[in-house]
Amino acid sequence: MSKNTTWLIGGAAAVILALWLLPWWLFLVVVIGIPVAGYLMLDPSQRRKLRNRRNRQIGQ
Repeated sequence: MSKNTTWLIGGAAAVILALWLLPWWLFLVVVIGIPVAGYLMLDPSQRRKLRNRRNRQIGQ
């Protein structure tokens, strides 16, 4: 199994466990809030690199 697949399975298991243990509104705050907070913590140059990488993958 590749490393990416292992991360995907672990993330899915964590989401299912969180959905089961947390109230739905707290689950949404965690699932949406953590990636948004991580993105906002990047400096502008890092955000630009991330946007360029994402655009390059779409256009290829």
